[in-house]
This record gives sequence, structure tokens and C-alpha cells, in this order.
Amino acid sequence: MIHSAELVLPMTGNIVKNGAVVVEDGRVVDVTTGRGDVHHEGVLVAGLVNAHTHLQYTCMAEVGQRVYPDFDAWARVFNDVYFGSADGSWDPMLRKGAWDWAASALDGAWQCLRSGTTSVADIVTDLEALVDSPLGGVRYLEAIGDSDTSWASGGRARFEGMLDGVSGISPHAPYSLDTGVLAELAELARDRGMRLHIHLAESPHEHEFTTAATGPLRRFVDELGFGIVRDGGSGLAPVDYLDSLGLLGPDCHIAHGVHLTAHDRSLLRTRETAVALCPRSNRVLGLDGPDVAALLREGNPIAVGTDSLSSSPSLDLLADVAALRDLAVRQGYRDGDLDRRLVEAATLGGAAAMGLTGEIGCLAPGARADFAVFDIDPGAREPYRTLIEKGQGRCVATFVGGSDVGHMGTD
Repeated sequence: MIHSAELVLPMTGNIVKNGAVVVEDGRVVDVTTGRGDVHHEGVLVAGLVNAHTHLQYTCMAEVGQRVYPDFDAWARVFNDVYFGSADGSWDPMLRKGAWDWAASALDGAWQCLRSGTTSVADIVTDLEALVDSPLGGVRYLEAIGDSDTSWASGGRARFEGMLDGVSGISPHAPYSLDTGVLAELAELARDRGMRLHIHLAESPHEHEFTTAATGPLRRFVDELGFGIVRDGGSGLAPVDYLDSLGLLGPDCHIAHGVHLTAHDRSLLRTRETAVALCPRSNRVLGLDGPDVAALLREGNPIAVGTDSLSSSPSLDLLADVAALRDLAVRQGYRDGDLDRRLVEAATLGGAAAMGLTGEIGCLAPGARADFAVFDIDPGAREPYRTLIEKGQGRCVATFVGGSDVGHMGTD
């Protein structure tokens, strides 16, 4: 089957006018020119890659529809809705059966597909959210709330027993797991050949927590009953702290990276650890946006994520790309490659972050035939900028492995 469009953005090569994508057995055979068996009006783009989301929280959209004064305020509302009360204890069984996580995750998957996203880095907290969908990418099982004591007395065995059906491990954050647990999760992932993904440098209070074990995050995790005790702290800032525990590396990517210093960015580059940027989620949580301009200038590998509907207005990845563009311009980035690099971050960058370079996020021979068609002007002088500024809400078709899936699941 040959799909054609007046403009094709394959991401691994030049933009192709009057382009055609040759698909066989769900894979790209060639990107060439000419009229295909199926001709699409608009711009055909390699499938977008959402490098950080929690699809199971799609049902908690009420939480993400407002702006909070700070991270702490959002976290308290999130927990109240997740648990159904302000009980203050962390017991996942408390919510068992209260939410239909499977239906919620599937709804989120279809929302992604209908907006042109074909692969995701999806963090799963409750096993009921492990559902089948056409989305590619990596599913990460989240670990949260274990102290070294609870981990040794059954937490590790319980977590290992839940790893079937996922190909990644997500230690939640530097403040929500004890030191030994974080180190063991890194070892566990590598022993099993799994990817790692962790929230990092999202809250401005992470630094105080990892260095001195004090501040708002310490009070918060104490209220939740995590039992994490780090008297005196580690003396290390969050990025250095995780690096000392062996988490960072090319098989790991972090989410958010709002509060990264020049030293942090340099260390992440050295470790080849990508950063999934989620600017609209940061805005909802009352946080500053990441330093996009610095990350671009310094050559950090970046990707783009929506986070979940519990902290973001939608799962339309291009809306976050547009927000990143605004941030970069306000931060003084003036190079002419801005639009191309941001679209690359939302495709190639997400693929690299999950260790799937050449498999997703591009239209190149051998890649999975994932692509989306957007109802935007194929004759625009700046196609990447037009996609960023006009593409939100204008995906008219999505294909995964060469099959049209963009408008399935609407019932």
C-alpha cells in the first residue's frame, strides 16, 4: 500500500513534496515521490511520540482543569480524588474497584491516537490499567511509597510479581522511595533488560529534600505514611543523588526537568539521559517552565510529554510542543532550527528516550508504519512551524503499522 500527500515529514530526512510512503507488512519500505494508492489531503507526518504520560488517570480530568498555586496544592487534590478522601494514608488497595482504570487507560489511548500520537511512555500504577491498544512505546510499572524496610519485608517481591506485561520500571521520584529502593530498582531494571523512567527536578522543593531531608516534600511524604527516613539528607542535589544510586544512563529518561542547573544538564548529557518536557503540566501545577533554550543550545537529548489529564488540559502532544516553542522564544532562543528541533523532539526524541530509535517516530525503511495526517496547509513556507502552531486538534487520520486507527474507539 502506498500513502501519499502533498507534503510528507519523515523526520529522518528532508521534507518530501508530493511524497509517498510505501508500506508492506506494517513496515515502511520506502519514502519517495508520486501519487499513492491512498492520497491524503494535508500534511503527512511520522507518528508523534508522547514520552511521558499516565493514561490510567484520564478519568481524573477534573484535577487537571485548573491551575494550582504550587506542586503541594496539586498533589493534595490529586490524592483526595485518587483515594476518594483526605485520609492521608498510602494504600493502593484503598482505591481498588473505585476507578475503572482499564476503561480510563483505553480512553486515554484513543485520545492520543486521535490527535496523531502513535507511541507513548505510559506509567502504570494500578495493574488494571494494563490494557491492549494500538499504541506503541514502553509501558512502565511505577514503584512508589516503599521505605527500605517495607521493600525488604515484601515490597520487592510484590513489585517483581507485577512486572509481567510491562517493559519498563518507573521509580516515582527521589522523594517517594527510599535510597536503597531506588538503587535496587535500577539494578532490577538492568538485570531484566528493562527501561527506566523517573520524575525528576519537577518541584522546587526536591533539592531541599534530597540534600537535607527537610521541607514541604518531607512533610508531605510523612503525612502519606511512606516511612522514608533520611536523617540529615544525602547532601546531594536531586540529579547528583540519582546518579550516585546508578539510575541515570542511556537506558533511562527523566520527566519534567524544570529545575535543572547547568551542572545538572551537563551530567545528564554525559549519562546520555533524555529529558521529557511537559510544559502544560508544569503550568497547571503552578511551576515554572523548563529552560528549553538552554537544553537546545547545550545539546541535551529532549522529548515531549503531555503528562496525564490529572495535570494537563489534554493529551494533544502538539499543544505541548507549541508551549515549548513559546518558552524557548521568551528565553531568547532565536536560531532558525527551533521548529524543526521541537518537532524532532516530539518524534525522534521520544523514540530515543525509550530506546526505540529507528522503530517509531520516523518514516524510514524498516520502521513501523506509524503516521498521522493533519489538516494544515501543505504549501506553507515553514512546515514545521505551521504544524506546531496549527496542528493542534487538526489530526484527521492516524495509522499504526499501516492500519487506520485514528477514528476507532470513538464509541
